Amino acid sequence: MSNDLIEKLFKVGAHYGLSSSRRHPSSRPFLFGSKGGTELFDLEKTSAFLTEALEFIAKLAKDRKVVLFVGGKAEAREEVKRTAESLNQPYAAARWIGGSLTNWAEIKKRLNRLQEITDQTKSGELAKFTKLERLMIEREATDLTTMFGGLVGLTKLPDALVVVDPRAQAGAVAEANALNIPVVALLNSDCDASTIEYPIPANDASKATIEYVLAQIAEAYRDNLGAVPTAPTAAAAPVVPEVR
Repeated sequence: MSNDLIEKLFKVGAHYGLSSSRRHPSSRPFLFGSKGGTELFDLEKTSAFLTEALEFIAKLAKDRKVVLFVGGKAEAREEVKRTAESLNQPYAAARWIGGSLTNWAEIKKRLNRLQEITDQTKSGELAKFTKLERLMIEREATDLTTMFGGLVGLTKLPDALVVVDPRAQAGAVAEANALNIPVVALLNSDCDASTIEYPIPANDASKATIEYVLAQIAEAYRDNLGAVPTAPTAAAAPVVPEVR
């Protein structure tokens, strides 16, 4: 286990949990004590869980799998968006729209509509509509972008989710669990770790911790990204999923 990793986690305040009154029973094994009424994470365990999560992320990258980044709370949304965009991966950095995974067929229709409007705008095709019609279409595009903009380019269900604060993003986690999509999550002591396949127990209310953990995930994905295969030469060649 890397002492350097533990020191970096400590430096960004990853060891701070919440008060014992807010503790979810599943988080007890991750804690080692408290200070001033705040429970503290055992960073040796946190570093071990983070290492395991990074190994999983590296494997996803090698197979060029799609990872959906999710985190809508104020401390997380900008970093979630920035990290996903840096990896050319989809994200949901605002309110989770129910059915984004479990009702994928309908969501895909909305994404197709947004892409249609975008294409019409670029080609100048919207000029054939009246001023009022263009205004209505522009408003529709704005609403769709607000709700689904981070998912544009997603052509299939993601292969995994990276979630900041699964308690706040309970809807996304529940949908992923229902579809057997593995979840990597940065989670505080008030979260239910039993719903997360790759938990990273740490301070999910700290921007510094969020930035550090997401940076580690981004590095693991980027450094292990498999090369894009050349055009298949045989009918049996595998089809690589399209990634944003």
